Amino acid sequence: MARNKKKGAGSSTTVVKTLAKYIPRKTHEPRPVGHNGKNWIPVKTHSAPNRNTSYQALPPLPAGPLHMDLATVIPPAQMSVIQKAGKLVFHLTGDVGGIMDPNPQQIVADHMEADITNSQDDSKPAFMYIVGDVVYFDGQSPQYFPQFYQPYEHCPAPIFAIPGNHDGEVDPDVPAGTRSLDAFMENFCASKPVITPSAGESRREAMTQPYCYWTLDTPFATLVGIYTNVPEGGEVDAAQTAWLVNELQTASKSKALIFSLHHPLYSLDQFHAGSQKMLTLVQSAFNQAKRVPDIIFAGHVHNYQRFTWTMNGRQVPQCVVGNCGYHNLHAMAKDPNGSKPSEPETISPTLTLESYVDDRHGFLRLEVDTSTITGRFYSVPKPSEDRNGAANLEDKFVLNYKTGKYSA
Repeated sequence: MARNKKKGAGSSTTVVKTLAKYIPRKTHEPRPVGHNGKNWIPVKTHSAPNRNTSYQALPPLPAGPLHMDLATVIPPAQMSVIQKAGKLVFHLTGDVGGIMDPNPQQIVADHMEADITNSQDDSKPAFMYIVGDVVYFDGQSPQYFPQFYQPYEHCPAPIFAIPGNHDGEVDPDVPAGTRSLDAFMENFCASKPVITPSAGESRREAMTQPYCYWTLDTPFATLVGIYTNVPEGGEVDAAQTAWLVNELQTASKSKALIFSLHHPLYSLDQFHAGSQKMLTLVQSAFNQAKRVPDIIFAGHVHNYQRFTWTMNGRQVPQCVVGNCGYHNLHAMAKDPNGSKPSEPETISPTLTLESYVDDRHGFLRLEVDTSTITGRFYSVPKPSEDRNGAANLEDKFVLNYKTGKYSA
């Protein structure tokens, strides 16, 4: 992370950048009924008896601003390529931890790595952004090596994240004094890029994000991510809500505004459904800020869904990207006739389900330039198939964020 170090009074200012290094190893709970507006009703499932899904206190706030500049993490030469190309490319994933079966996560990781390696320099994904649930089931520090560092040890790009509910849960059997998000803060919000004890034999250094909710500043997009805590449906305190309103108000209007949270606003899956609490929260924040993000991302539900939410005449994609590693996928709910939603499916006059993938794992590749956001969701082979087979393009959209309309 960059540190601005000033010389003595009256002298010029020298900016010293300490770049995070990514050195790959050389060796080869009961669910509520959703608010989805039609006939899809999520089934209720049983939560583990020892899970503590109550609201968890947040870590102490740092003294500085909750902002990070991409230029403090990737090399100047790479930033120059991004600027000259006129676009930023990155991967977005969610619910990645492969605790019960590592194969889906590793296959997704391998295909993202191949995407980076095989792309031309001006189209190479610059980083990965995880929208929560990095480690299952309770954010334990010992699980960071098998579920994070090992799967991504060959990934030649930085990895950023916001926490999900499983990252914030605390296992009752862990040592006394263990607090919610301790391991997440150690591995994603380190004061400097070091190799943590959780990294095991991996050479990937900890990320230096400012906090568990934060803003990433990039040349073509502002990425605002909040932490929706542990309770089902999410819960956000007043301080974070005020911060979110301010971030929306002050974000550059010349760049794309990307908003991420873990619990989705809308979902037509059969296990979770969307969160009415988060929908109410963000609608209030958007109204207070008088600013609506250009696109919204979430996880929590273990599939891919893309909705179009029409607000004030603008088309705002809301994408659920939660099938990126955790083995158990979530099927879309069926209507009373036994049918899954069609594509597209009109939910209400302001909401349309455009596309979904509920039977495969995959990842989202995003490209942002001076006027458009292009998204491509790729599914990857199943563990029972040829894992080196090609990724398949399942969904593509192009949004002109200047006009708030999809491009043909």
